[in-house]
Amino acid sequence: MQRLSNKQKLGLILVIALIALVLQFGFHYPLLAQIIVTIAGALVALTMFIGMIKTLRSGKYGVDLLAILAVVATLSVSEYWAAMVILVMLTGGDALEDYAAKKANTELKALLDNSPRRAHVVSPTGTTDVAVDDVKVGQHVVVKPGELVPVDGVVITGHSDFDESSLTGEARPVAKTVGSPVMSGALNGDEAVTIKVTKLAKDSQYQQLVKLVKEAESTPAHFVRLADRYAVPFTIAAVAISLVAWGISQDPRRFAEVLVVASPCPLILAAPVAMVSGMSRASRNGIVVKTGSVLEKLAGAKTGAFDKTGTITNGHLTVARVLPAAEVTTERLLHLAASAEQDSSHILARSLIKYTSAKQISLAPVANLSEVTGRGITATIEDHQVKVGKLSFVAPQSAQAALTTTAIYVSVDGQYYGAISFTDHVRPEATATVARLKLLGVTNLMMLTGDQRAIAQQVAKKVGITAVKADLLPEDKIAALKAVPDDRHPLFMVGDGVNDAPSLATADVGIAMGANGSTAASETADVVILKDDLAKVAKAVAISKDTLRIAKQAVLIGIAICTALMLIASLGVIPAFIGAMLQEVIDTVSILWALKARKMHNN
Repeated sequence: MQRLSNKQKLGLILVIALIALVLQFGFHYPLLAQIIVTIAGALVALTMFIGMIKTLRSGKYGVDLLAILAVVATLSVSEYWAAMVILVMLTGGDALEDYAAKKANTELKALLDNSPRRAHVVSPTGTTDVAVDDVKVGQHVVVKPGELVPVDGVVITGHSDFDESSLTGEARPVAKTVGSPVMSGALNGDEAVTIKVTKLAKDSQYQQLVKLVKEAESTPAHFVRLADRYAVPFTIAAVAISLVAWGISQDPRRFAEVLVVASPCPLILAAPVAMVSGMSRASRNGIVVKTGSVLEKLAGAKTGAFDKTGTITNGHLTVARVLPAAEVTTERLLHLAASAEQDSSHILARSLIKYTSAKQISLAPVANLSEVTGRGITATIEDHQVKVGKLSFVAPQSAQAALTTTAIYVSVDGQYYGAISFTDHVRPEATATVARLKLLGVTNLMMLTGDQRAIAQQVAKKVGITAVKADLLPEDKIAALKAVPDDRHPLFMVGDGVNDAPSLATADVGIAMGANGSTAASETADVVILKDDLAKVAKAVAISKDTLRIAKQAVLIGIAICTALMLIASLGVIPAFIGAMLQEVIDTVSILWALKARKMHNN
């Protein structure tokens, strides 16, 4: 019985109920019907008891005790039809929870079910259809009208409108022209375009989405923790009322009648249904929440930490100035810096490559490439050791002063070679996002960045963040997060780069800006924002608060109704079978209320 799926358990219980009905009312063998129902009820109660013991051993309190007591009590006083109704209710509730979990990401699954299997790769002899998994980075792929983009890439010829609603929650088609990035899974409009592949299929946005949906589906067990907070006092109250009713009436049936209406299905069902509904609502807004417990943490978040570049700022940096050292040409400096950075996913690297490409500056092959996260890159280019990164890493002995703007520095064979500065812009939605987070109760906001303090403080002041920690390496960011006092948790961290991945894993909730961010950051994070929109962070917190509020309401409504029925049943006016049927009404009310978390207006 333990190894059967919940749907199979429900089917088996219904078959047993049908056989018992036929035996009692068709062939008039009530004793045989009672024996069959008693055996089935005993087996279910035993499996639930084993599960409850495992839960207790793990240090947690479960909500199964009342269900076990209700089944055992009704069977003990020969109310076997009431026991059968409880069994149908319990197994049906578990099956309903599974169904709700499968429906939690319907909007995303519609895309997944129509996954592109082939890509039109451009070759010297024409266009060839190949499997998506065989497409290589750098190849050119034609995306025809009405087709899904098979892999991530950049438009190199043509222009069209793309529907990214299943990926980002943005209903309006997005215009893409030459140079625009396109995500796998986006639906092309009326014009054919050719894209240059930037990621393998397994690393593309679409496949990351597949991973995230599978993770989100596999986590309904975490949701029960909300219900467990109410399980112990509710169980104590129910048993106490049952014992008092039994003691006053001197009738053991009264004990069973009270426990039947105290069966804790609102506790078992309401919280999971509300949580998966909240996850579904988040999905429709382009926010993938990997586990239901993340919603609980975000709902109570008190501290928010942000990376700067690509998070608070839009990450669309442009080269502002090229400052070569004496006797070094601008072209040579750009050539070496871009060659070293050509395989990096960092925002500065992407901006530099785009700039040098527009200048038609060629790139050289790279050997012996190594990266010190948060500091810079070392590579062998044209038989020279080239370092690109922070000044303290590139040329620690140089008398050159650091720029007061975002910049990278270059050295060749240990000699300072020059600097390249960048201009970045604060996201237009950043200030409003920070203000809304404060209204939502996230009052402790801070910026953690590897950039210079002067630059970081300037950006933080614009958006309303007062706590700034700059010049941080990844391990420094982790230390800063761990230093946050316990009374300011839960804490979330928002970032987008490879260097943010450890911080996202350290925070109570890691939030990755996944549209342009690294695969490492998205895989490490608990929440992934699929659209490049910082306002989605505040929306994720708002959805979490709504979801938890509705989950609590659904649980408390169920408890209130159960308590009222227990008091009435203690007077002996609700037979056990009727009480078991009333439980279905309680379950329906609780579940319908919990489903409000999915249908609420997006705010």
